[in-house]
Amino acid sequence: MKPQSTIIVPSTLVLLLSFQLIAAAADTHESFLQCLSLHSENSTSISKVIYTHYNSSYSSVLELTLQNLRFSTPATPKPLVIITPIHLSDIQAAIKCSQKYGMQIRVRSGGHDYEGLSFRTSYNSPFVIIDMINLSSISIDVENKTAWVQVGATLGQLYYRIAEKSPNLAFPAGSCPSVGTGGHISGGGWGILLRKYGLAADNIIDAHMIDVQGRFLDRKSMGEDLFWAIRGGGGASFGVIVAWKIKLVDVPSTVTVFTVRRPWDQIATKLVHRWQHVAHKLPEDLFIMVFLRSLSSGTEGNRTMEAIFQSLFLGGVEKLLPLMQERFPELGLVKEDCNETSWIQSIMIFNGFESGESLDILLQRTNYSDRRAFKAKSDYVREPMPGIALEGIYERLSKVEAEAAQLFFVPYGGKMSEISESAIPFPHRAGNIYEIGHLVLWAEDGIDASQRHINWIRELYSYMTPYVSKNPRAAYINYRDLDIGTNNEGYTSYKEASVWGKKYFNHNFDRLVHVKTSVDPDNFFRNEQSIPPLSSWKKKRND
Repeated sequence: MKPQSTIIVPSTLVLLLSFQLIAAAADTHESFLQCLSLHSENSTSISKVIYTHYNSSYSSVLELTLQNLRFSTPATPKPLVIITPIHLSDIQAAIKCSQKYGMQIRVRSGGHDYEGLSFRTSYNSPFVIIDMINLSSISIDVENKTAWVQVGATLGQLYYRIAEKSPNLAFPAGSCPSVGTGGHISGGGWGILLRKYGLAADNIIDAHMIDVQGRFLDRKSMGEDLFWAIRGGGGASFGVIVAWKIKLVDVPSTVTVFTVRRPWDQIATKLVHRWQHVAHKLPEDLFIMVFLRSLSSGTEGNRTMEAIFQSLFLGGVEKLLPLMQERFPELGLVKEDCNETSWIQSIMIFNGFESGESLDILLQRTNYSDRRAFKAKSDYVREPMPGIALEGIYERLSKVEAEAAQLFFVPYGGKMSEISESAIPFPHRAGNIYEIGHLVLWAEDGIDASQRHINWIRELYSYMTPYVSKNPRAAYINYRDLDIGTNNEGYTSYKEASVWGKKYFNHNFDRLVHVKTSVDPDNFFRNEQSIPPLSSWKKKRND
């Protein structure tokens, strides 16, 4: 047999090819920037909101609202350009030019995407971040109980502005003030008012967005199918959401909050077990969630476990105490555990701010003194877990990797059971008694540390399998988890995407795919867990 010949490429040719590739990339980069200026209504102003690797402030802008330090490493792919639009035309230019030059788009409003998909990609394609931080205006209409909020505004900013206008109005969204309204609402958005008023996305009455053709759309012009899809189906699959018109809800002048801590022992196990039978059946004015976590104890590195019951009641303590005595006496709630306050102050308490601290802290976007790397997962529970399952959780939380880990149980029932699972893409309604959030954080640097902690939470997630929802094992899109499945870098089929899509959206996934096929058939707006169009799969088969 004649041996294969070896082709030797001269080093000078390799260098020449490398320089050519670098030059081509530089030309594309420059052409892309020129395209942005050409297609923006104000070519002077857009230059002030564009950041490239050549800008001294590029890194600080990129890191400003990045929440998960797992993706703040030199190895994490960086955007070719960051755009912080001031005008709608800046967004339209970014979409048009990204299409022309083969760029992907990531849209960031608060930077809380659990897998970092609002500011990174695991694909090889060059990408652009549209950071909505400058589009953060809020307009409150107290008389009609509505508000327009641009997606760059945070929940803390929204709550602050509502409270400025009225102590008796609120919005049923999350309690973390630094979360951006854009991604939060487009994924559903649960908060401590969900048993009374449902999700944030249940309370949206209009929206503004820019579609793949660069058109500005409102509810009327986008049509009801697309309006349905972006309220819980993830807006990044369909376009760039610019603003939401939200329905404000009534809250009393006085609400009551309590935080009851119990060391993890047989009594705490029984309390959590009992909570499973009670919390989703309580009156909708009462919300009690549970945190399970470990704590450092002493200087020898010992740890103790605790169960924390944290609650909001829409009323005064004199009504709460007899209600708790009747429905959940095992907790042993007393008046001294309770704090009567206003709705806006309850947000401060739920976030652990010091008593008397100024509400101005809600306006801050970057009050993160303890940002760490983390990995999260989610589950839904339809039947109470047995006590032995809770003991198994205790054992896993006592491991070294769980030093900064916690599980939190969020009760459903109330309004959540009254809304149809097809009303919006978020399907987790009647039959779910509570949601579980699994979270592990760590401060150590390096791949090995990350892998140890990620392995820990994966093992916990596996352990929970018999006790949570099945066929599919449901998950919450706002607690994004790439472990449950991802799209291909190229075209992804409906069947392939269903692996993760059915877990997030159940039967609503089919409708989301049809909406995507209608509004973005070439799949320009895509990421590792974006809704795929049927046409992309057909196109691949025909190629």
